[in-house]
Amino acid sequence: MALTRNLGTRVELVSMDPHFQNITIALYRQDQTGRPEYLVHSYSGLPGASERIESLRAAMAVLGQLVQEGELLHFACGAAHQVAARRTFLETAKLPPLVPSAPKPLTVPDKKSGRNFTAENLGNGRYQITADGPEEGKFARIDAVVGGLVKLAEVEPVAGTLGLIVFPCHSAHDALIGLLLPRTLNVRAILREEESAEGRGLLVAPSQQK
Repeated sequence: MALTRNLGTRVELVSMDPHFQNITIALYRQDQTGRPEYLVHSYSGLPGASERIESLRAAMAVLGQLVQEGELLHFACGAAHQVAARRTFLETAKLPPLVPSAPKPLTVPDKKSGRNFTAENLGNGRYQITADGPEEGKFARIDAVVGGLVKLAEVEPVAGTLGLIVFPCHSAHDALIGLLLPRTLNVRAILREEESAEGRGLLVAPSQQK
């Protein structure tokens, strides 16, 4: 008789891991301990699959500023931040396993506009988004970056102040902002990528795995 696990609620799926034998990997959410926790899992029994999954967990902990306890990951603030966890999983899965993981900087260059965008941590979960370069078009680009962070990290814009955002948990998430900031420069491409991926793959049962 096959053994099954209560993995939780599936948050995201990568149907074919390009960095390890095209195995299927997925991110699950569990709420069994009173706080939201995330599990990266694969049914694959291929040699090296468990090491690949563990490397993903470790990289997510660094790049998304999550706390790893055994197989599970959670945010130190105790909030779910599910959209951000999902994006951290997807971004981490794209990276070659041998690339050392390190938090991304809070300043990112934008080739399209020739500007540098910076997220300054103001405390209490607030970040000020600024940009250098000429004044023409600057406010619109800052507003677009803020809109991207709202979609990708579920931060909230602060009314009346251009570029000011806040995490509802009122905690710092520097690494998470650094990871997602470059993606906000072309958030439409991200949304198109997600739309095309919807329903493209299903999590395969153990008996169907290679």
